[in-house]
Amino acid sequence: MLSTLVIKELKAILLSPKFAATFAVASVLILLSVFIGIREYRAAVQGYEAALQLTDQNLRTQASWMGLSTGVYRKPDPMQVFVTGVMNDIGRMSPVSQFETVKLRHSAYSDDPLFALFRSIDFGFIVTVVLSLFAILFTYDAINGEREGGTLQLTFANPVPRAQYILAKLIGSWAGLAVPLVIPVLLGVLLVLLYDVPLTGEHWLRLSLLMGMSLLFFTFFVIFGILVSSLTRRSVVSFLVSLVVWVTIVLIVPRMGVMAAGQMMPVPTVAEVEAQRDAFSKDEWEEHMQQLQASWREREEKMHGLAESEREAYRDGHMAAWMDEDDAKRKQVQKDVDAFSVRLNEELRNKKESQEALAMALSRISPASTFQLAAMKLAGTEIALKARYEDAMRDYRTRFNQYIEKKQKETGGAGGFRITFDSERGVKFTAPREGGSLDLTDLPVFAPAEGSLREITGSLVVDAGLLGLASLLAFAGAFAAFLRYDVR
Repeated sequence: MLSTLVIKELKAILLSPKFAATFAVASVLILLSVFIGIREYRAAVQGYEAALQLTDQNLRTQASWMGLSTGVYRKPDPMQVFVTGVMNDIGRMSPVSQFETVKLRHSAYSDDPLFALFRSIDFGFIVTVVLSLFAILFTYDAINGEREGGTLQLTFANPVPRAQYILAKLIGSWAGLAVPLVIPVLLGVLLVLLYDVPLTGEHWLRLSLLMGMSLLFFTFFVIFGILVSSLTRRSVVSFLVSLVVWVTIVLIVPRMGVMAAGQMMPVPTVAEVEAQRDAFSKDEWEEHMQQLQASWREREEKMHGLAESEREAYRDGHMAAWMDEDDAKRKQVQKDVDAFSVRLNEELRNKKESQEALAMALSRISPASTFQLAAMKLAGTEIALKARYEDAMRDYRTRFNQYIEKKQKETGGAGGFRITFDSERGVKFTAPREGGSLDLTDLPVFAPAEGSLREITGSLVVDAGLLGLASLLAFAGAFAAFLRYDVR
């Protein structure tokens, strides 16, 4: 009996004009999104490789270790072909030097705001918005539509168990609607293989889990449509109710969760934090320059009354020690500025993490938010990507600066400028003598920050559990409602 009912439901779906339209739209959207994603990924890789070559060339043209700086870049991830996430929102590079703090800059949307106007259409967006809507359009009249057509009463004129009937509705609807999702995705994977997108074994595992989460999310909306159809007598009413709830779940609740978290747990803006950092840095360096000028006045006063030749001899004899002393004070000021910046960043990050945790907890009331968060985690394009890269860049900045200091000591140059003070001539700055190109064979190399699937397993289990629980509750409600449904 169950198989007969499932086959009947499948035939009704597969032979309907809605199925052909759904399959065509889903195929075009998914294949187009994958193709555009591949093009954008390959363009990002070309830009990334070109930036690395340009940075390497600039480093090799430098002739002095003093003030040596470089840039590090965020490496594109092949999974962004399917789920863009925050890839285009966060920056693509950060300068690395002794005097600049690490911060990702030059995002795709900041460089070209036109694309930020309507955002990108990727696989995650298609599943969240388009396919969930199609699931409702197919199932909003699953029960009351047959009652209005008279087939429901005719069916139960025979000894058909209601439990089997509602279960057959679910299985048949799910199987018939999964086709427009699975086949285009398989064609999209074939497209990825044809374009030689470098997917590793972990990438394939992530993609498989992404498909599983998509089907689980899709299942919820299939069951939800049957639930609403079981609670209403007329299909027009169930359509309006389903549409309102869909808009609330998919479009409103995720944004309301973020807005509520922002009001309940405010976080200082980036401009406020940078203003504090700049003010502290300015005060520290101004104080350092005043102390430096005072030190040189004291040194010149010690040479007061000496002949010019004796003055030069005294200055040459003490210049190395003076430069080391000044350089040590400069490094201490830079360390203090860096330490203050680190404290500000840690405080800001802690507040942001608390705000983000609250926002995600509130938005997870919606299955759409749960799926989107899980999809971005599986693709490695979640909001934590920015913090993960900036942490790696800060570690690299520390190693880079230590390397520069080591090279300065090895080459006998402490770096900086030679400063002399004379009551008649004033302050005189002399640039250090520069030689040929630098030997950068042992220069530290930045390792791109890559998230591990093991790190997100716990949160993925929670997301899958929430989607599964929502589906079970919806099915329980549909089952209970249909047991009391009047088929006349």
